[in-house]
Amino acid sequence: MKVAFIGLGIMGLPMATNISKKFDLIGYDIVKKDTPFPFASSYEEAVKDRDVIISMVPKNEHMLALYSELYKYLKRGQICIDMSTISPDTNRMVARQLEPMGVELLDCPVVKSQPAAVKGELGIYVGGKEAVYHKVEEILKCMGKNIIYMGGHGAGNQMKILHNALVGEIQNGVNEILGLAKALGLDLNQVVEAFSYGGAQNFYLDGKAKNIINGEYPTAFSVANMNKDVHFAKEIADDLGKEVPSLRRVVTVYEVAMEKGLEKEDFSATFKVVNNE
Repeated sequence: MKVAFIGLGIMGLPMATNISKKFDLIGYDIVKKDTPFPFASSYEEAVKDRDVIISMVPKNEHMLALYSELYKYLKRGQICIDMSTISPDTNRMVARQLEPMGVELLDCPVVKSQPAAVKGELGIYVGGKEAVYHKVEEILKCMGKNIIYMGGHGAGNQMKILHNALVGEIQNGVNEILGLAKALGLDLNQVVEAFSYGGAQNFYLDGKAKNIINGEYPTAFSVANMNKDVHFAKEIADDLGKEVPSLRRVVTVYEVAMEKGLEKEDFSATFKVVNNE
């Protein structure tokens, strides 16, 4: 199969590179990149004669803008895979627009960070028609170690949003309790070690405690991205009429973080919001 990959950012470039090791791939981005595979000069060149078109963009508006261009060039029988984290409703809308054209769409957002993208060990959540998923499964395996089919259009994005909402809640709990330990005058390095002896140990405590202790927040996943995702989760809860108090607290924390200009810092920088630093 011939593949196009559109959106060669911090995650997209290594993902595309791994696909190019096994498949004929051409890439495209609005910013010219140095790539180990051919780089298209336009959207038209990118999608022409390609069996599969993969996209990876930041937000709903970018997805909609991208497909407003791709509609001009897509042909019957092509399969589109969008790996962005966007609203499930946006994904379903694009899928409906592609259907009369005979073009299939999968939503396949990813979890884990850039090192996993480089290694081809991402987690991938798949939404769309299961038969279409199986047609492109070998391409997805170039990028991901853990791939799970979640259901119809939008289900991949629903799962990704729930995943990140839980991550936001866990990090918020870490922020609150480490802030309390700091107020007690405890050594935070000892606190983290002590937590590891029991059930309070968790991935985000282990991974983000150094940021908090040093007061430095190099970005692995930004406040802005987490703010987007927890707001998506709140929209889902509101649509269901379901009260999720911890989620609402987290949404407020991220709104304050954005107001404070922390949007480009790692999401663990919300420690400063939670603890008024």
